[in-house]
Amino acid sequence: MTDMAGYKAKHFRWRAQDGIAVITLDRPERKNPLTFDSYAELRDCFRALAYADDIKAVVFGSNGGNFCSGGDVHDIIGPLLKKDMKGLLAFTRMTGDLIKAMINCGKPIIAAVDGVCVGAGAIIAMASDLRIATPEAKTAFLFTRVGLAGCDMGACAILPRIIGQGRAAELLYTGRTMSADEGERWGFFNRIVEQATLDNEALALAKRLAEGPNFGHMMTKTMLNQEWSMSIEQAIEAEAQAQAICMQTLDFKRAYDAFAAKEKPVFRGD
Repeated sequence: MTDMAGYKAKHFRWRAQDGIAVITLDRPERKNPLTFDSYAELRDCFRALAYADDIKAVVFGSNGGNFCSGGDVHDIIGPLLKKDMKGLLAFTRMTGDLIKAMINCGKPIIAAVDGVCVGAGAIIAMASDLRIATPEAKTAFLFTRVGLAGCDMGACAILPRIIGQGRAAELLYTGRTMSADEGERWGFFNRIVEQATLDNEALALAKRLAEGPNFGHMMTKTMLNQEWSMSIEQAIEAEAQAQAICMQTLDFKRAYDAFAAKEKPVFRGD
């Protein structure tokens, strides 16, 4: 296992305290686009988080009033036009690997969305476990608007499971903007908060999760993702095995002892 509280990011902002890591993109003057380098480093960071005992929850936040404007037009879109098929596939697999790493990192991820959240930025929010937004959040899966398919980085698999097939199809075909109000009504956003309180709300939720049974959270995240492709019978059996494993943790005993003593349990993730 590794410790990541002292991780030094090169292509995005990173800070960690009390078991909570906060990631924000670092180009607010461009509404925080992604570059080849930031894609790759985010992928590697989330891969490493799977082995980090000191990080219990992650907040992917906004910066300068915007979450992410997607792939940088000049740093990514332009160079892609010069790549051959092998190079293009290497890029699309790399971006997909970021989403795989987020799904498999074992930590709950909270997206704190303000302002622009489009393209790959919308995908990052989608791949997070929980999403909080401000009324100013504008989310768009705008791939068809640049001549591409809507099936990018898992969108056609994940988005329908969050908001439903018909709604996902509309957003992916048209590339139109989903308002914050629509996002909340459709289940994309867990709740809407005022812009001034977004960071604090996200951190408060992350703190609540970080203080919980972290092994249990890891197992919850694992099963939420793995059970997509299971039958009901397979899912029930998988959950029986997962829960039996969790019953062997010390946190399970701590919860019982605290209940017996009429105290609040203090979980340690083991």
